[in-house]
Amino acid sequence: MKNKINIASAILFSVLFSAFAFAQNEMNDQIQFTGSLYADSKIIMNSYSELQSNPMADDMPSKKSPVLAGVLSAIIPGAGQIYNEDYWVAAAFVVVEAALVTTAIVYDNKGDDQTEYFQNYADDYMNPDHNWSVVKYAEWLNTYQDGNIQINPDETLPPWERVNWNELNQYETGSHHLPPHGEQQYYELIGKYHQYSSGWNDFTGGANKELISPNFAYYSDQRGQANDYYNTASTAIVGIYINHLLAAAEAVWGANRFNDKIAINLRVEPYNYASGTELVPTIKMKFSF
Repeated sequence: MKNKINIASAILFSVLFSAFAFAQNEMNDQIQFTGSLYADSKIIMNSYSELQSNPMADDMPSKKSPVLAGVLSAIIPGAGQIYNEDYWVAAAFVVVEAALVTTAIVYDNKGDDQTEYFQNYADDYMNPDHNWSVVKYAEWLNTYQDGNIQINPDETLPPWERVNWNELNQYETGSHHLPPHGEQQYYELIGKYHQYSSGWNDFTGGANKELISPNFAYYSDQRGQANDYYNTASTAIVGIYINHLLAAAEAVWGANRFNDKIAINLRVEPYNYASGTELVPTIKMKFSF
């Protein structure tokens, strides 16, 4: 009776090991068994190889690097989002970047054009008296401020070449001293401070330098328009920097979201059964609130 049990056990284990071995890729060739449980178990164990890969899991997307995503979008907004496969978000940052760059360029050019316009208006080469003349300003200082500024009588010269600038600055009594012609401060002061109102060709205030002439007021408005254009361009440039920072921050968050988002991670786990090894799809779900 005991011998029959041993024989039955040997047959059962031989069948189980045969089925298990048949499931391995490396054991496609038929294995010859001896009929001895001890010997056949060694044959099976020597021929068995561990499953090394998970085919379906290997096809899953790899994780994204938050650092790389952030750097890409810091350089070019939207690049990190493309890396994260957030294409609609990338498109939004690209559109914003294009709009800001276009605004900065357009309004900076407008500011340049407007600056050229108001500077030419002040100099007004077609008007013999010019709209604003340092000669008229020097004459007013000589008349009302006890100045002694030498003025070249050659009227064929432009006004800024007929006045000794050192003498002019010496007799100025206001809070500012007029910079040489052509400098940015020159064009700013003549349309900003009443001290220089007497230099405008339509000034009729006599000793009252506080009188603002129509040309003074118009010039000031035009210069202010140029400043508005430049301010808009500057605001757009600040927006560009902000867009880069936001894109970088969103890209870092997007990479983490890609890795840790409300996830359905499909994995394939190997399970060993008596009849062999089976790949069982396993769904793992994680919800974050």
